Amino acid sequence: MPRAVIPTAMPKPQSLSDAQVLAAFIRAARTQTGMGIHEAAAFCGVSVSTLSKLEQGKGDVRLSSVLQVCRMLGVTITLAARGDE
Repeated sequence: MPRAVIPTAMPKPQSLSDAQVLAAFIRAARTQTGMGIHEAAAFCGVSVSTLSKLEQGKGDVRLSSVLQVCRMLGVTITLAARGDE
């Protein structure tokens, strides 16, 4: 029997200062959909290992994989030049 997915609160909008910030948004987006990590990895087209690394803010992950996961889970990354924040 699959484990129940406990939704994580979505963090407040903030600057992308490190991998932990992105990790919190990705995990919250996944858990709020009710998907387990295996299901979400398949949905996003990445390996479970890649999604796990992203959610933990650890390891090197290809930028294309980061963008794919964000796109599929509805996480938006906004960029601006310093001083335009």
